[in-house]
Amino acid sequence: MKIGYVRPTHDEPDVSQQIQHLSIIEGIQIIEEEHDSAKRRFALIQMIHNLQPEDMIYVTKLYHLADSSRHLNELLDEIHQKKASVISLNENIDSKHVEGYSFQEVLRHLIQFQSDVISEKTKSGLNAAQKKGNNAGRPKKPDANVQKAILMYESKKYTLAEIKEATGISKSTLYRNLEN
Repeated sequence: MKIGYVRPTHDEPDVSQQIQHLSIIEGIQIIEEEHDSAKRRFALIQMIHNLQPEDMIYVTKLYHLADSSRHLNELLDEIHQKKASVISLNENIDSKHVEGYSFQEVLRHLIQFQSDVISEKTKSGLNAAQKKGNNAGRPKKPDANVQKAILMYESKKYTLAEIKEATGISKSTLYRNLEN
């Protein structure tokens, strides 16, 4: 049986593009994960449980199947124990036919896979922090302090050190705001 596995990611919350890529494979049955959570992959667990010998799991990217190199290795072991295989369209990998790959090609795919994992986890973390009201980056200085620093600077009565002491605004922040 040909099984297509899709799941949402931060970059691709709508899986329609994954489904479109996999739909070109004749006779494929699509299994869709409802969310991007790594901990609640019920469709994946059910799919692996129901695998039969000679089944082929198709994904558009390895990251859609696994969340880390270790997770990928564990899944591949489990899939191979059931005498099934994984085919990743973007990486052009078929786990059933490994004899055609050079070490450099495999390494390049693993590096890209790990990069996808890191990128997705970073975006997920930033998104979760933003939903909690935490914004990434350096906190902005209060506008009142910037305005006070500009007024003090333009009065020509204060040194830069005195302005910084009174407002907490650095010389570079002051000059940047003066330009604007």
